[in-house]
Amino acid sequence: MSQPDTCAPTAPPTSRRRRGLTLHETVLIAVLGVVFGFVYWAFVQLWAPLQLAMGPLADLASNVLAGAWIVVGPLATYIVRKPGAGILAETLAALVEVVFLASPVGPMLLLVGLVQGAGAELPFALARYRRYGWWVFVASGVSAAVVTFGFNAVRYGWLGQDYAGLRLAVQVVSCVVLCGIAARLLGDALARTGALDAFAVGTADPSSTRRTVRRG
Repeated sequence: MSQPDTCAPTAPPTSRRRRGLTLHETVLIAVLGVVFGFVYWAFVQLWAPLQLAMGPLADLASNVLAGAWIVVGPLATYIVRKPGAGILAETLAALVEVVFLASPVGPMLLLVGLVQGAGAELPFALARYRRYGWWVFVASGVSAAVVTFGFNAVRYGWLGQDYAGLRLAVQVVSCVVLCGIAARLLGDALARTGALDAFAVGTADPSSTRRTVRRG
């Protein structure tokens, strides 16, 4: 009887996940970017009516809507759970607004999208893309608000205004609700349909809603 070949290569552990984005994941992120590019454009149409409704505080309308323009960042990160997913999705959404929807901001919006995506993804990166509890999404909203506020404060000179603190507070609340919490709710809703079973949110999270239903 021949001896077993002790030098034969062994298969890599199946639990070790690839860090780079697969083609499947890249396509999903692209789809999310396109869809939310149109969603963001729809929220832009609410900007002027909201300014009218807010009267003397009309200048804060953009801060009220701030979170609605960042939600795809944490959503993509939640689904794919790999570095750069949120930044890429947010930047692609900005690209759609610039190229297809003639955003008045112009090419600068690409940089804005990059900053927004980085701000939203930061807490997930600090958690090494392993934690997806509600607190991480709240932190994502806060981080997105602070980072984008700082970026826009330089662009528009907000720090010299009397109500800069109120502007920041409004933006934090908006991003926590419309960016962080909304992303988690959207991700869970999509997971319940089974459409995300091939992605990390559907296969790697033992506490996901869909798995809970199956065990129930």
